Amino acid sequence: MVEPLKKNGKIKRNGPVMLVIMDGVGYGKYRDGDAVAQAMTKNLDSLLSSCPNTKLKAHGLAVGLPSDADMGNSEVGHNAMGCGRVFAQGAKLVANSINSGEMYQGATWKKLVKNVKDNNSTMHFIGLLSDGNVHSHIDNLKHMIEEAKKEGVKKVRVHALLDGRDVGEMSALDYFDPFAEFLKELSADGTFDAKIASGGGRMVITMDRYNANWDMVRKGWETHVLGEGRYFASAHEAIETLRKETGAIDQDLPPFVIAENGKPVGTIEDNDSVILFNFRGDRALEITKAFEAENLAEFDRKRHPKVEYAGMMEYDGDLHVPAQYLVSPPSIDRTLAEYLCASGVKQFSISETQKFGHVTYFFNGNKSGKFDEKLEEYVEIPSDIVPFEQRPWMKCAEITDRVIEEIESGKWDLIKLNYPNGDMVGHTGVFEAVVCSMEGMDIQIGRLKEAIEKAGGVMVVTADHVNADDMYEHDKKGELKLKADGEPKAKTSHSLNPVPCIIYDPCYGGEYSTELNTGLGISSIAATLMNFLGYDAPEDYDKSIINLN
Repeated sequence: MVEPLKKNGKIKRNGPVMLVIMDGVGYGKYRDGDAVAQAMTKNLDSLLSSCPNTKLKAHGLAVGLPSDADMGNSEVGHNAMGCGRVFAQGAKLVANSINSGEMYQGATWKKLVKNVKDNNSTMHFIGLLSDGNVHSHIDNLKHMIEEAKKEGVKKVRVHALLDGRDVGEMSALDYFDPFAEFLKELSADGTFDAKIASGGGRMVITMDRYNANWDMVRKGWETHVLGEGRYFASAHEAIETLRKETGAIDQDLPPFVIAENGKPVGTIEDNDSVILFNFRGDRALEITKAFEAENLAEFDRKRHPKVEYAGMMEYDGDLHVPAQYLVSPPSIDRTLAEYLCASGVKQFSISETQKFGHVTYFFNGNKSGKFDEKLEEYVEIPSDIVPFEQRPWMKCAEITDRVIEEIESGKWDLIKLNYPNGDMVGHTGVFEAVVCSMEGMDIQIGRLKEAIEKAGGVMVVTADHVNADDMYEHDKKGELKLKADGEPKAKTSHSLNPVPCIIYDPCYGGEYSTELNTGLGISSIAATLMNFLGYDAPEDYDKSIINLN
């Protein structure tokens, strides 16, 4: 348990301090494809022109990723904001553990290898096949397969999910074709048998999160484990055929099963070993439950093979899920929420399903549950299960309705909320929908501004990473990439751009300088919120965005 924070005695407002996280909203580098700049955002523009504001880093080293070439994401972004410091994150931890060989010395890896050698069975790998480095990295998978062969494993099957979200929307074959050749070369000596066994788009099968759509997990189970579905001779054939038939981008491609002589090449059977090689937790918990739960209520597994299952990391540190994992996650302690609870600060957190876990679980340092039931309340607005480009406004109005009620209630010292629009709609690659999502969100920001002004509170507006600001692909010279029909090539991944931090303080009385600190990352949000709540931040927290007078 942490000690209560020290009061600074300098800032006191009648209303709450409110953190508004515009998920996926930043400052674009290019005019073409910047849906944030091209949207009609009267309220956001007004705040930027009239309020103290600065730009924050939300990628690379600033959020604990291996290098500044790595895009930020929602998981590490909320971690950084919520813990006030930068911790080495999943991508960096996994890469270090694999490259140093430490992972292969661990008990879990040794147990899974021994299991397949003792039983002459199969080692399976399930995960996202790309180098996006947000949920996984293909190099990690290749390294593990090479190590498995070196240690005497005879048979490997890979259940590969198409990305098209953290990488180019139609880039799957850039990964699948060389990877298939890599497996073929490893198997050429006749002592080793490695093949791709199944696949499908990440937004169709396996990688659901926050219990939003368990049918995705059911489809993944049937595809990977049971080998049920449409058969193809190769992943290349499957991807080419399904693209032509559906017109879908990679993340939305239907599932497929690789078969030889009319039989799936890689169903998961008793005594096999299974590794989920995704390192990020939110989209790993449900498929993990499907493997580990003795009884599963969410869908009929039909068959539940007894396997040695492990995740790349521990996906939930409180619930200790999965039971076995290869790399220990960062130990994030002394978070903003924990300090505020120790100091008696009442906190309200809200988003819709798609980002509910980010504003609670990830914000709290990858911890489920509350630090203090009496001081905290979490509200989840159920997301619609429809393609986001069809409902680009998502649930931002419903979130705002509830937040305004809570502001008017006077119960809370800190309110934090996440509008998912910029990220979730941004990942669809549909530019017009993203513009609409920004305009829908902007209306709600205007409503929040009025409510905070009336209550005499403070509103801090920022983002966890960027996406909606960079919706078209550009080449290294900054030239727009075009498709065969002359239309811009859509970009569905995040970017390396900065995010805003805006301070709306209608009761400002000179307690701090309106010249905000520059060159900071989003980890500085935590100390900033502490200051506005009337407290000094811990000495090892990253510097506040404001300088108290």
